[in-house]
Amino acid sequence: MSGVPLPGLEELLDEIYVADERVTRDEIVRRATAADLPAETLSRLDALPEGEYERDEVAESIRLMSADRDA
Repeated sequence: MSGVPLPGLEELLDEIYVADERVTRDEIVRRATAADLPAETLSRLDALPEGEYERDEVAESIRLMSADRDA
């Protein structure tokens, strides 16, 4: 991810991707909301396009969003 990781994101992804290889965006957002993650983290996850993601795809998408915002 970018220089400063989003609060709670790594831990959330560690929990979500224990048993499943691919998880839907809606499930990721639902679990992040249930975990009461900070608004910044929730907004980045909510900005992911609909679909299923592998763990690395979530991290890369968030990294690209962060790079676009910083540019």
